[in-house]
Amino acid sequence: MPTHSFDQAIALEPQPDGTCTGHTNPGYANMVGPYGGITTAQALQAVLQSPTRLGEPVSLTVNFCAAVADGPFVVQAWAARTNRSTQHWMIEMRQGDEVVMTGTAVTAARRDTWGVDEEPMPLCPPPHESPLPTHRLPMEFLNRYELRSVSGGLPAAWDGSGHSSLTQLWVRDEPPRPLDFASLSAMADIFFPRVFIRRATHVPVGTVSMTVYFHASSAQLAETGTGYLLGQARAQAFRNGFFDQTSQLWNEAGVLLVTTHQIVYYKG
Repeated sequence: MPTHSFDQAIALEPQPDGTCTGHTNPGYANMVGPYGGITTAQALQAVLQSPTRLGEPVSLTVNFCAAVADGPFVVQAWAARTNRSTQHWMIEMRQGDEVVMTGTAVTAARRDTWGVDEEPMPLCPPPHESPLPTHRLPMEFLNRYELRSVSGGLPAAWDGSGHSSLTQLWVRDEPPRPLDFASLSAMADIFFPRVFIRRATHVPVGTVSMTVYFHASSAQLAETGTGYLLGQARAQAFRNGFFDQTSQLWNEAGVLLVTTHQIVYYKG
């Protein structure tokens, strides 16, 4: 039985028909249903534990078709095509007769090549000079992470006075857990919806689709261990009921591990 709450939340039981069964975890509850990052990690876990998987994750896209209800679910991941060094996956999550999430993933056998990070790690105070929250956070899933704010936290007053969507913070699992692809995919969704930060106004929101690009190898994740990740997120445009937001996560050594892009529905 897994002991860390994250491993409990992403635990999947393979079934004879090729599906896997799982159950939502109250420790990762959001305002309505589970935190999207944990659903993302469950989708990736279905790929990671497949005996036919080739290589390591390169990209993952999840489409949130409906709110995931608290309770059991069935997830299935199957390889639509396998090439010499890449593998293309389809993913589906169901609850009862309803599809609640669809997704795709690409895994690949990575090769050693020339490389460079063109997106530099921002200059920020180190983790232990960045403050922890002074109170228990409102959504339960946030208490599964150690979050240290650098800039762009939740507004002190919801008065419409926001002027920027930029957020920077340090994050790691609470309690600390060695980083892997599943936990990295969950942390990629750790940021509050950008419309909250930009407008300092409460509005209904919901992520529609999120794509995660993995730049790190498993060796680089092992080197990161239980260290902090520096996260940065911002939006590009708010228009006609949807906005997008991008984010990046670096380890303490300044290695860019993952980038994400998501589209979010909002009212108001």
